[in-house]
Amino acid sequence: MNSSSPTPPDTSGSSGSTRLFSRGSFLEDSRIAGVLRAETTGGLLLIAGALIAIVWANTPWASTYEAIRDFKPLSEPLDLGAFTLHLDLSIGTWAADGLLAIFFFVVGLELKREFVAGDLRDPKRAALPMAAAVGGMVAPALIYLAWNFTLADGAPSGWAIPTATDIAFAVAILAVISTHLPSGLRTFLLTLAVVDDLLAITIIALFYTEELDLLFLALGLLPILLFAVLVQMRIFRGVLLIPLALVAWVLVHESGVHATVAGVLLGFTVPVLRKDRADDKPGLAEHLEHLVRPISAGFAVPVFAFFAAGVTVGGFSGLVESLQDPVAIGIVSGLVLGKTIGITGSTWLLAKFTKADLDEDLAWIDVVGLSLLAGIGFTVSLLIGELAFGSSTERDEHVKVGVLVGSMLAVLLATIVLRARNRVYKKLWDAEQVDEDRDDIPDVYQTGDKDPATPPA
Repeated sequence: MNSSSPTPPDTSGSSGSTRLFSRGSFLEDSRIAGVLRAETTGGLLLIAGALIAIVWANTPWASTYEAIRDFKPLSEPLDLGAFTLHLDLSIGTWAADGLLAIFFFVVGLELKREFVAGDLRDPKRAALPMAAAVGGMVAPALIYLAWNFTLADGAPSGWAIPTATDIAFAVAILAVISTHLPSGLRTFLLTLAVVDDLLAITIIALFYTEELDLLFLALGLLPILLFAVLVQMRIFRGVLLIPLALVAWVLVHESGVHATVAGVLLGFTVPVLRKDRADDKPGLAEHLEHLVRPISAGFAVPVFAFFAAGVTVGGFSGLVESLQDPVAIGIVSGLVLGKTIGITGSTWLLAKFTKADLDEDLAWIDVVGLSLLAGIGFTVSLLIGELAFGSSTERDEHVKVGVLVGSMLAVLLATIVLRARNRVYKKLWDAEQVDEDRDDIPDVYQTGDKDPATPPA
């Protein structure tokens, strides 16, 4: 190489490091910071929707809330002659099956991007969040089953309820408690949640499909394939894609597979990389994500939370009675203990067997704090609870109590741990903002000599 040629900056930070939670590339960290800002707003709206529902359901006007939630816009199935479409759903079910399909479409886009252009394409960087996600699902499930196999009147079918992590709720809590997580921990949290969502939708499809109509499932694949052809041709006009997505949703719903699976499959079809391979410009997946995420975070998930979280507790005695159900006990202990043991334990085992160390600025208590934060299981936990025990049943009410109490305990404990470390996080976060040469790339992402006039590689 000619010594007179300017050397482009290395923006990869510590990406070559064998340390756990090391800083990623500048472009990836910037993208993740943007995603978390959007999720923070959605998480605050989610919390607001859930609080309104809980308060309303425990007032003298609770019957009005229940009437709205249980109202059916269509009083009977649609008879189309050769087919009958069972779309006579309550508003609450429309929120769970319909609006959450938008949420899972965004999840599908995130997953596709992570596997094609994000951290999950690198096996070394993917190992940590994938191991942590698996551990963070297995341990809560085992703890739940331990309670529900040993106590009388246990219900093992709800084993998947405490396995989910609500990233929007989690980052909203981070914003409320003003914790400045460094980029390595932010990346881990989001990637963990993305893998968690993939495992959750797989569990829903495999274990909570009671009856399967293969004809409708095959028909449902046709609009998904046509959707895939259009987006692969970079045709993304809403007038074409939205009708196809709606038809796919209806047919997958009729097949017996939970309709949110259609959202993930549609998200998987969208190309991530641009045809011109320009890394500094958003691809179609990122473009659609920017368009749809505000709808998901700002409307779909908060509305679902409003209709799903409204449980009539019945005062302190009713709360105590609900928490005596093995289902609620398993959920609370699974979210608080299971997530902490599973994520921290799998991370420790990964470090032990690969001889990788934590990033030098972090400590194991930071892993515990993030593990507790991952114990905030809300959106998908409530959805799985409805699938396991039926909407508005007595056991579903106990599920809601368990999810709410477990999530609140996780919030409290995570707040204590993370706030105690906030001085360290603030120091690291401030260092990541320093840009003395004013080239719009923080100095911590650059190594070696460079010509200040040279654009980023």
